[in-house]
Amino acid sequence: MTREHLYRSWPTGMRLLASAATALALATPVYAQDHNGAFMDMTFDAAENLNASEIIGMRVYASEADIANEALPPEGERDWNDIGEIHEIVLTRSGEVASVIVDVGGFLGIGEREVAIDMSQLQILSEEDSDDFFLVLEASLAGVEEAPEYNARIDDMEAETELDADADGRAMLTAPDVTRDGYEPAEVEQLTSEMLTGARVYGSGDEDVGEVGSLLLSDDGTIDQLIIDVGGFLGIGEHEVAVTLDELTILQSEGDVRVYIDATQETLEQQPAYDG
Repeated sequence: MTREHLYRSWPTGMRLLASAATALALATPVYAQDHNGAFMDMTFDAAENLNASEIIGMRVYASEADIANEALPPEGERDWNDIGEIHEIVLTRSGEVASVIVDVGGFLGIGEREVAIDMSQLQILSEEDSDDFFLVLEASLAGVEEAPEYNARIDDMEAETELDADADGRAMLTAPDVTRDGYEPAEVEQLTSEMLTGARVYGSGDEDVGEVGSLLLSDDGTIDQLIIDVGGFLGIGEHEVAVTLDELTILQSEGDVRVYIDATQETLEQQPAYDG
């Protein structure tokens, strides 16, 4: 069996599920030496596997022609429409890849919005003897336009919850006076979710105290609060604390973002947990 045939013999969902299962296995606590069934002896094979991180940010194409045979048409015969890019992958609680979330818009007057695409309907088409691939689904532009908008849990929280740090029952912190060579204070209006999510958070003495796990937005779409993940190991046992931008000093240098707070890890772990 050739590399191409082997690659195409896997269902689309399974090609991503292997990577997702590995990540979930690494996040499983080990209670004793006998509890090792979650770990896999796995070697990544590009002919069979994809890392989920590879498709985040990839473009998705819609084809009105039949693509059931998963054959990649010659370049001049690809009558595809670029409908947007993937920015999230949603798993079920059992660890299966449920859908990919795509930002669509920018054609036929459609405003940008989020839609969920069933992972089983998304075909991964690749050229023979090439690592390059395309993400294509059978759909018309009219079908994309009529697709229901993805309803994210964070959207519900933003719409229904009025956020106030004082409501957490904690004293507001004062932004530390921090300067670092090569870094400039970041302009708040230029900060984006991509820049802040995952950024490390430091105390005023440069000690690592946590990580920005997510953002909460105000009604007008601006960043209102940051959720800092404190402590834990591999995402387990983290303590989430909501802080306002007024309590932070954010420095930036050529795309690198550093977030500073006037608190130690121990101090943050004693703060009221964010209840999302």
